[in-house]
Parts: sequence; C-alpha cells; structure tokens
Amino acid sequence: MEKIFLLADDDADDRQLFCEALEEIDPSIVCYCAMDGKMVLELLQNEELKKPQVIFLDINMPGMNGWECLKQLKDKEEFKHIPVLIYSTSSHQKEANIALDMGALCFFTKPTYFKELKDILKVLVTNVDGNLLEAISHFNAIKSKKVFACNDEN
Repeated sequence: MEKIFLLADDDADDRQLFCEALEEIDPSIVCYCAMDGKMVLELLQNEELKKPQVIFLDINMPGMNGWECLKQLKDKEEFKHIPVLIYSTSSHQKEANIALDMGALCFFTKPTYFKELKDILKVLVTNVDGNLLEAISHFNAIKSKKVFACNDEN
C-alpha cells in the first residue's frame, strides 16, 4: 500500500529536512507539503490527490494556524479519521494538552537533530498501516527532554 504523509509547516528548511528524512527512510513515500492550514484543507479537498494516512501539523503558521486547521479537520466528517500529529517547536505541556483535547493523536517537539527526526519517522513509516498509537508510545524513550504526549482515546 502506498504511504502518503502530509506536512504543514511554514518553515521551508523544516519541510525540506522532513522530506529528506522520509526520502532516506523510504523513497516510495509520498509527502505532500503545505505552508499553512488553509493549504492543508485545499490539498485534502483535491479529488486528484490520494488522502494521507497521517498529517503532521505545525502550530505557528501565518494565515490559518495549526489550531484552526486541527479544529476544522476534526469537525469535518471526511477528514476527522486521519491521525494528526502536532509537530511544533513548542515544548509546553499546556499546548500538548490542548492539542490532545482537540483530537490530535500526538504532540511532539521538532527534533533538534536530523538523526532523531529520522528515528521518529522510521517508526511511523513502519507502523502507519498498523497501530500508530502503540508505535508512538515508544517515543517517550527517544524524547526524554521534550514534550511528547499521546492521546489514547483515538
């Protein structure tokens, strides 16, 4: 099965690193990129594109930010089943709690190192068709100094 991810991040360098990490893990992965929440919704409504298995959503973006986009994703019947992982520079537990309350599957702080990003994405890539939540729970060891919270209700 084709693996499709969607990343929403206004930082071009972060998008590039994310896509490079995925490319190194599995060159067959398709990764759509959006610069804000509005673009995420436009990509999802494009009938010519396949729907992603996972959405990575930054919080602080111009235009429609991550909070607004997450709310719309979880309010729309056709999108609310897609797991959303908040992928942010923030490391505040309060924001993690808000994200989980709004329906995000997980919240984690962007890794500082490329290898760490690859390690995280490798686990996700190998489990995207299975139990993402179980796979993500193993990240607590990887992310010892950063907020990493998962929603066991999704």
